[in-house]
Amino acid sequence: MAKIGSIELGEFPLLLAPMEDVSDPPFRALCKEQGADVVYTEFISSEGLIRDAAKSVMKLDIYEKERPVGIQIFGAVMESMLRSVEIVEASGPDFIDINFGCPVKKVVSKGAGAGILKDIDLMVALTGAMVKHSKLPITVKTRLGWDHDSIKIVEVAERLQDVGCQAIAIHGRTRAQMYKGSADWHPIAEVKNNQRMKIPVFGNGDVDSPEKAMIMKNEFGLDGAMIGRASIGYPWFFREVKHFFETGTHCTPPSLQERLEVARRHLQMSIDWKGERLGVFETRRHYTNYFKGIPDFKPFRTRLVTSDDSADVFAVMDEIEQAFASGIYS
Repeated sequence: MAKIGSIELGEFPLLLAPMEDVSDPPFRALCKEQGADVVYTEFISSEGLIRDAAKSVMKLDIYEKERPVGIQIFGAVMESMLRSVEIVEASGPDFIDINFGCPVKKVVSKGAGAGILKDIDLMVALTGAMVKHSKLPITVKTRLGWDHDSIKIVEVAERLQDVGCQAIAIHGRTRAQMYKGSADWHPIAEVKNNQRMKIPVFGNGDVDSPEKAMIMKNEFGLDGAMIGRASIGYPWFFREVKHFFETGTHCTPPSLQERLEVARRHLQMSIDWKGERLGVFETRRHYTNYFKGIPDFKPFRTRLVTSDDSADVFAVMDEIEQAFASGIYS
């Protein structure tokens, strides 16, 4: 049974990874419905929080139906990180996660995200100080190391545990790799197999099929799988993994009708949460996977991802439904 502090997560929880402009409240709600055991917010800048920046504050929105939910923050300045803890706690998450893994240049250049992998002492000090400063469990998401020659993740994980980190999620790439090449889960398994480690160790990176999730569980012995890109536009991935675990077989993929119903709900929830312009724009990235595998779909997809008016997008979805009803996609 994996636990974050006193929060029981089940035998092998599936975690929705924190993803910028993806893991917002509408998408988290859909993933939760389809079997995600734990969800994380998009990562939030500690500097943005303490400046009361609107975009950062908006990301603090969480809802009861999402629990357990972790709010993820990033930064490299001790004072800012500690002040942001107080702001985050007021939103009532179940735990606070620190992002020590984002490889994006604008984050790394400030020494935050994966940039802190160049300064392990600071990484450990920040974590320890946040543990002491918060009433909530503190967890960490990170990468194997800065580059291939600086992978010390077994030692790093042990030190983070020693200062009070309650769980660690590890992406199986270095910062130098960004998202290229294949994720290497062997160093993550080394962390898990370290006899001193008592906290949950979650694997992240390339879990893009139920079979891979099973390998992560049975062959690598990890405590759970954090799922990112495989879920974008496809919240059913969580359902499919759980069905595979239970039966050893693949469940029936969602019908076009189900895909349309969820895509419509997703768009409407996004508009309700962040307004027409952003709601339409930030839902676009999901449409390719929502309708993946449907023959001759490109003309519809082009219109879905180029329209700036939600009424037009909903109208395209109605056309898709009518085309299906007429037998074109049966």
